[in-house]
Amino acid sequence: MNAVVIYLKLFWTFFKIGLFGFGGGYGMLSLIQNEVVEKQQWISNSEFTDIVAVSQMTPGPIGINSATYVGYKAIENSGMARTEAVCGSLLASFSVMLPSFILMLLISAFFMRYKDHNSVQTVLKWLRPVVVGMLAAAVLLLLNEENLGAFNKDNLQLYVSIGLFALAFVATYFWKIGPIKVILLAGLFGGIFYSLI
Repeated sequence: MNAVVIYLKLFWTFFKIGLFGFGGGYGMLSLIQNEVVEKQQWISNSEFTDIVAVSQMTPGPIGINSATYVGYKAIENSGMARTEAVCGSLLASFSVMLPSFILMLLISAFFMRYKDHNSVQTVLKWLRPVVVGMLAAAVLLLLNEENLGAFNKDNLQLYVSIGLFALAFVATYFWKIGPIKVILLAGLFGGIFYSLI
């Protein structure tokens, strides 16, 4: 496939994701998965799961981190050189940020002036459930065999995954342990556990 065509597809795909990715990075996950795994088939579902895990642990927003990785892999998988793949990662990252940048420039000029207006408050009330729905879609998207295991294949991985999920939920929600500590502890526990079996 022509390099220009792939770059244009990357730009348009991540521009759309950035434009409609309400709810931040986690709200974008279902959009990213639909576009890059299902439609464009730039990466596999397993690679997407890995992207999400790495993007959560690296500094920066998850949507931009995901775009950077997918941009690189899309160009690399098409057979182009690594320098072109780096350009793909930069283009995807820029594309996903561009709509937010443009919208914030436009909105900030008017929001402070009209934020207490009834119409603005009504729109914000309607957007809140949409954001919650997109976050729920991201959670359901990650409840797959690559993350949890399956009953008929590897019961041990499934039980360990459910146990880690439950402990992480209790640790963050009830014990108020910070997410960075929870990620590090889960990685340490998982590394020790899987090295022993």
